Amino acid sequence: MRQGPEIWLRGPVTAPEPVPPEPAHAHAAARRFSWVGTHGGAGVTTLAAVYGGHDSGRSWPGPGDPTSVLLVARTHAAGLDTVAGAVEIFRRGRAPQGLDLDAVVLVADAPGRLPRPLAQRVRSLESVIDVYRVPWVPSWRLGELGHPPRETGDLARLTGAAR
Repeated sequence: MRQGPEIWLRGPVTAPEPVPPEPAHAHAAARRFSWVGTHGGAGVTTLAAVYGGHDSGRSWPGPGDPTSVLLVARTHAAGLDTVAGAVEIFRRGRAPQGLDLDAVVLVADAPGRLPRPLAQRVRSLESVIDVYRVPWVPSWRLGELGHPPRETGDLARLTGAAR
């Protein structure tokens, strides 16, 4: 009959080697965002579907919604006006308490390059906040959303869609 472990047959037991701690970001959850359109037709629903996050439509995020805000507008003159006004709301502290403006996302309103006056307005926005540009994506018009366009790699990394 055996009684207890037979350590004398195996020899001394050594302490296990210390396992290096994992970096703090290894298990960090992806940051969640609320997409907020600054005008109708900005593309909030499509962006939320492609990149993830909460579709707030044209409303501020509500209780329980992510408080990190990505403002969305088209690159036409009216869109740039509305997004500039929304950025100003945050700058003056008039946005609902607890919301953080992370960036502006500009969705192309047409294929091709922006006319010079609009490009200048975009540069003006970029001087006060991070701006991510989303190109014209013809397949999105057909409801074929798929993966984010490769030109939007920075936005995909920000939102966690680049995994």
